[in-house]
Amino acid sequence: MLRLGWFSTGRGPGSRNLLKTVMDRIQDGTIDAEVSFVFCNWDNTEVPNPRRDQRQQFFEMVKGYGIPLVTESFKRYNPGLRETDKTAWGEAYGRILREKIRHYDMDLGILAGYMLWMDDTTCEAYDMLNLHPALPDGPKGTWQEVIWKLIEGRAGEQGSMMHVCTSEHDRGAAITYCRFPIRGGEYDALWASMERKLATKSLAQIKAEEGEGEPLFEKIRKDGARRELPLIVSTIGLFADGTVSMRGKRLWKEEGMLPGPYDLSAEVDASL
Repeated sequence: MLRLGWFSTGRGPGSRNLLKTVMDRIQDGTIDAEVSFVFCNWDNTEVPNPRRDQRQQFFEMVKGYGIPLVTESFKRYNPGLRETDKTAWGEAYGRILREKIRHYDMDLGILAGYMLWMDDTTCEAYDMLNLHPALPDGPKGTWQEVIWKLIEGRAGEQGSMMHVCTSEHDRGAAITYCRFPIRGGEYDALWASMERKLATKSLAQIKAEEGEGEPLFEKIRKDGARRELPLIVSTIGLFADGTVSMRGKRLWKEEGMLPGPYDLSAEVDASL
């Protein structure tokens, strides 16, 4: 049985939906795994805390599943050091985190909406996977930055990947991914509209005027977002059924180390 460590900030419905989807698969026997603990970097007594109600719903869900909930408030932990030296603060916070989770078994950590950089030592100590909303050879940055870079480069496809957490944020080895075209069908008219705008405006102007509501941007985001949860679930399933394993922060099958990430596009598309 695969033992998962679950790391989440518990900000809203997305965090709950991801945990529920994985737990549904575990409880119906689709995935042979257990969530050993959930770690949250808030304890929900912080002030101000505009997402308190959302996070409380997440906490209640975790407890309802009988999963141990482990918290450590990043806001209250040594705020002076966090203000003056974020790297030193991160390492210190990481020591507290590792101390709190050391009593639980974890084969694989999943960062599921965990809105805090994981420190280098913790990344080295555990095999943990994070979602990045781009293809393995795609742009770096936030999902917003990724999409604007795709538009700027007139890209033909987009995707998402699960990658190993390392000291180089968003640059750990890709483990699994899915891809989808952003040309053809509805996309052609959206690209044509974008090209007409770019004939009279810079991309920076379009970003400032329309932002995330720009139709091509919005379509790429929608098609990417709907694949993220299936990618995470399919990735966990790969590890749970023994198809792949992690060794030395790289992906292995029985025949040896894989030369690249595992393409889950077909499985993800089939689940949509």
